[in-house]
Amino acid sequence: MSTIKDVAQLANVSVATVSRVLNNENNVKEKTKEKVLKAVKELNYTPNLLARNLRHSNTKCVLVLLPTISNQFYSTIIKDINSVVEKEGYNLMISITELDKKKEEAYIELLKTKRVDGIILFAPQISKKKLNNIAQNYPIIQCSEYLENTNTTIITIDNKKAGFDATKYLINLGHKNIAILTSEKPYTSAILREKGYREALKKSKIKIDENNIIKTDYTYKSTMEETEKLLNRENPPTAIFTISDSMAIGAIKAIKKQGKIVGKDIDIIGFDDTIISKISDPDITTISQPRFKMGELAMKSILEKINDNNSPNKFITLEHTLVVRNSTRLNL
Repeated sequence: MSTIKDVAQLANVSVATVSRVLNNENNVKEKTKEKVLKAVKELNYTPNLLARNLRHSNTKCVLVLLPTISNQFYSTIIKDINSVVEKEGYNLMISITELDKKKEEAYIELLKTKRVDGIILFAPQISKKKLNNIAQNYPIIQCSEYLENTNTTIITIDNKKAGFDATKYLINLGHKNIAILTSEKPYTSAILREKGYREALKKSKIKIDENNIIKTDYTYKSTMEETEKLLNRENPPTAIFTISDSMAIGAIKAIKKQGKIVGKDIDIIGFDDTIISKISDPDITTISQPRFKMGELAMKSILEKINDNNSPNKFITLEHTLVVRNSTRLNL
């Protein structure tokens, strides 16, 4: 494999001159430039782009840290981020943390070693103190799931309002015995969606039954098991609000196992409007997040931080929508 020294020797110039030509600097004579480029072509020389970018403190690479790739919400938003990345001439690196704090911290070290220019962080596991210290010196933003009260730009939706809207829709259908399937982990989004659920019941003067607030590990399996327990109660709920579409699928499976009809015997609302909400039987009424806009703003925000890490932090709240499908009835 040819080196920059081989190019310099063949062109009869210094290594520094070859470097200036490859970096498109203006202080090189046209004749010398032609000699260097001819040598590059003859030797089929490929510059070490990573090393060159590190010298210039710019890798043109953004790292996205995801908790999982199995959730279709994340896989969809990555596609949307990537469309913006390509337009801006950047490369996208994706890593999965599996909600492991040590893994997350190891990936964040790539900022400090200048292997990536910036990080878009989903579902952070590190402490607020550590995140604030990192953000003070390096480009990092939070998207969708986030830690509150941090000195970072955040792109998300109003999760409390979304939880309120989902629950209020069920109330407007005539339901009073409404359960919520949420997360046992203290995710900001889960906490706020539950707050919205509680507020909707309170404003409608419906007594909150703490037994209807079910904490799960966010998986299809546990959601199915918890729904079966709900249905076996003496006075089971007539509607269930789940904080993700994958959880809604688990609830639907449990309802069908008992020979009941979703959208008739019991209503289900999901969250995220992923592809499974459209192909499920029945298709799922859900809260839709503007994933393309979220991805677009996340990329633009991290580029802003890369260009100037002292640029003002923003808390960007995007609009959600309720998408009505067949897992809820039109009227009671």
